[in-house]
Amino acid sequence: MSAVPATLVQGALIAASADVEHAEVAMLQFPQIDCPVIHRFSPGIYVREVHVPAGTLAIGHRQKTEHLNIFLRGRLSIVNENGSVSELAAPMIFIGKPGRKVGWTHEDIVWLNVYSTDETNVERLEEMLIDKSIGWEEHAQIALQSKMLQHEDDRADYFAVLEEFGTSHELARAQSEDKADQIDIPAGGYKCKVGTSAIDGLGLIATAEIAMGELIMPARLVGKRTPADRYTNHAKNPNAIMIARFNGDIDLVAVRDIRGCSGGADGEEITINYRHALGLQMTRAA
Repeated sequence: MSAVPATLVQGALIAASADVEHAEVAMLQFPQIDCPVIHRFSPGIYVREVHVPAGTLAIGHRQKTEHLNIFLRGRLSIVNENGSVSELAAPMIFIGKPGRKVGWTHEDIVWLNVYSTDETNVERLEEMLIDKSIGWEEHAQIALQSKMLQHEDDRADYFAVLEEFGTSHELARAQSEDKADQIDIPAGGYKCKVGTSAIDGLGLIATAEIAMGELIMPARLVGKRTPADRYTNHAKNPNAIMIARFNGDIDLVAVRDIRGCSGGADGEEITINYRHALGLQMTRAA
């Protein structure tokens, strides 16, 4: 439970909502709170499940459309369109309007945004459903550039792997991009998404904390590659591994704890060592 007086909370909320863009930029200069996001898919439905801890001043991205909101757990104060402040307590179900939400969490909350769509690529879903501010995009780009500098060894080791296995980058890329054996993400809930990689191109990015030993996503099902197989990049010291099942399927599993979203920023990139993955392929082929 937050110990901040209600009058102070309301003042902060009203000030933030009066100039959301500047408030967001100012807030991004501070360490961000862990806010796990879980992506849930079923036929025709995408659910974005957001967890926010108590005592958090949160500014959401701008929603483009009306959609179903399920306030599953917790209590928060939120700014209305007319500038007044209301307190909401779970459970609640309502249709959310387009726009941005500014709120203060009095208790840990779980909030579900429910969308009608068959799309399963989270980055495309975000383009379809939300607008991110210029300030947010600039901050994210600076953070990405900083992360890219930390992965020089991983990029160099990737080419060392190719040399060890006697293949070229062009051939490896062509095999990876071959859509003949690819399938969409299976129905279920996932703590990751396909997103911009700090290693190379696109990668598999954690959006909620993943515990050591936890199944991240099936990588191969009945001989078909899921996004976990298609987009997981190489690292010398990876945080995940491919594990073959008795029926021939392959799972992507965490080998250590993996950090998820802080604020709205992406968590760690999920990586494997291609030496192990290529060796696993050769064993299955044999």
